[in-house]
Amino acid sequence: MNSEPAPAVPHADPQPSPAPKRAVAARLSKTWLWFLSGISLCALVLAALLWWKLVDIQETLARQSADSGSVSVEARASAKQAQELARDTAARLALSETRWSEVALQRSQLEELMQSLSRSRDENLVVDIESALRLALQQAQLTGSVQPLVGALKSAQQRLSRVAQPRLSPVLRALTRDLERVQSIAVTDTPALLVKFDDLVRMVDELPLANAVGVAKAAPAPVPASTWARAISATWWEQWLKEVGTQVADLVRISRIDQPEASLLSPDQGFFVRENLKLRLLNARLGLLARQFEAARKDVLSVRRDVQRYFESGGRKSQAVLAMLQEVETQLKQVELPRLDDSLTALATASAGR
Repeated sequence: MNSEPAPAVPHADPQPSPAPKRAVAARLSKTWLWFLSGISLCALVLAALLWWKLVDIQETLARQSADSGSVSVEARASAKQAQELARDTAARLALSETRWSEVALQRSQLEELMQSLSRSRDENLVVDIESALRLALQQAQLTGSVQPLVGALKSAQQRLSRVAQPRLSPVLRALTRDLERVQSIAVTDTPALLVKFDDLVRMVDELPLANAVGVAKAAPAPVPASTWARAISATWWEQWLKEVGTQVADLVRISRIDQPEASLLSPDQGFFVRENLKLRLLNARLGLLARQFEAARKDVLSVRRDVQRYFESGGRKSQAVLAMLQEVETQLKQVELPRLDDSLTALATASAGR
């Protein structure tokens, strides 16, 4: 918009004319009109932009509201399902806790029952082992053999090894020590000695007395071939001399007897000597069973002395009897049977529960 220069006002005239004033006011009003029109147009443009943006925002809000509504519906459904699941889970958890408490109670009762059974089994085992050991001690004292003790100790070791109870470990160690001590002791083999005594009693009847007259059984001489001439020439006195010589050779025997009393024994006395030897052997056998080793050894020594005095000492049977008597006398020795103090003490401790 062009602004025209205002006409110069003459200074001579102090009061201006009203026409130029009106022209200036008209131009000013026109300028302000255009300015206000521009401002209005800008305001309209800005309002249109704001309206368009507001519409866009409204559409966005509407879409978001719709999405939020659907999400809220889904959230409500999920929350409902979650609540139902939570209630179901709570019910199952309560049922599980109830069952778990029942199982725990049953487990505690079962453990108590097992412990009670275990203690009862251990107590019965300890009592059985102690009874077996005491019975083995009595058998060993009666028989004089350590085999009952060895068998009882080995059986007790096997039973404790199968149980594998730490509380019974001291008992197992005590059994092992007693078994080693029992096996290291050499005692008299009573059953074998009893068999030898029986053999000696049987062999006494077969011993030959020192003054016994034996019948020499010579080998038959070869019979010469008989001829008619030999039979005719043989006279009766030759046959008689031959028979007499044979009888004299059978009746006469020359031997040496070192014990004079042995040669004076009659057949009846020889019978009583044998019976006396049998009685002494049986007495020694009873002494062995009664654990009287010294008395049994004295009887065996007396029997050996009588055998050497009254019977042939050079015969094969006499030598066998003397050798057996010497062996029996050597084996007859007093040996104290081992005691099972460690095992019995350990068993008493385990039975007391300490």
